[in-house]
Amino acid sequence: MRLLTFSFLKSCKYKKFCSVSRSISTVLQPEVLPAVGDPNLVEVSPSWKESEEPALRSAVLRDMQVYPDFISEREEAALLTEVEPVLRRMRYEFDHWDNAIHGFRETERRQWSPENSVVLARVRALALGGAQAQALPHVHVLDLAAAGHIKPHIDAVRFCGDVIAGLCLASSAVMQLVHNDKKHLELNALLARRALYIMKGVARYEFTHAVLGGEHSTWRGARLPRLRRVALICRTAPRPQDAQPGVQRGALADPDAPAP
Repeated sequence: MRLLTFSFLKSCKYKKFCSVSRSISTVLQPEVLPAVGDPNLVEVSPSWKESEEPALRSAVLRDMQVYPDFISEREEAALLTEVEPVLRRMRYEFDHWDNAIHGFRETERRQWSPENSVVLARVRALALGGAQAQALPHVHVLDLAAAGHIKPHIDAVRFCGDVIAGLCLASSAVMQLVHNDKKHLELNALLARRALYIMKGVARYEFTHAVLGGEHSTWRGARLPRLRRVALICRTAPRPQDAQPGVQRGALADPDAPAP
């Protein structure tokens, strides 16, 4: 199996789109941000026939968007520089409260440098638009080791609202979404380094999502070696009725499923 390299990622057919979105990198005004992600970065599996559940297909492609080169190399370096001192003091963990993540360390950060605050404001402007007041004040920093992975799961509504937006730093990765009931309804998203992904609605709650690791990390049949990856994740606040201790929605789709 051939390997996908970063040179391939830079030269693939969405390069023209990437060059346009790179010019957006230093602009804060929401009205100049791209309206939709690059459709070449979300691919429906051949097992999902085009004639099957066309409305569901349209909905999940609408609710899972990837924006390549959303930040510049300089902005990526600045973000990593700010979080690295905290992360270096932590050990990678191989268990999680809901068994969803293996090989990770995480923290939350509310205060950012002025430069990085501008970048995160741009993320919230695109992901939330006029609903930015609903954003949680802390950014979730998730550092996934090269040998780590995230199992298929549906997010718990108790801890965040409908929208999550993640900046992908340090390494590319492949996210796999699988319908919670009809397992052959599957799609993969290439979360390229320095990309932004936005998930909401159908993609969040009718499909499990996982970040693939090891030999399972492939894109269009080619191996995509995944290095250590840091994600900066902005979320909306949970609805008041979902923030109660008894709310159970959202967990591993199959706690005994083999690790990806």
